[in-house]
Amino acid sequence: MPYFLYILECADNSLYTGITTDVARRFAEHQKGIGSHFTRAKGAKRIVYTESLESRSVALKREAEIKKWSREKKLALIA
Repeated sequence: MPYFLYILECADNSLYTGITTDVARRFAEHQKGIGSHFTRAKGAKRIVYTESLESRSVALKREAEIKKWSREKKLALIA
């Protein structure tokens, strides 16, 4: 089953990185305030980036890598 890494832009223009098997469902959950304290507090505005990965393990490693990046590096990836 493919996994997706995604980056959301929040209402305060911060970025949130996560993984899921269904980006649309997960985004709807973020908008409803389900599952993430960060997006519940900041408000999920839109999906700005997605990346398909082969497994949960690979997706978790990629998520951890990107979460360590600076905002500038994340914005370069999105662009």
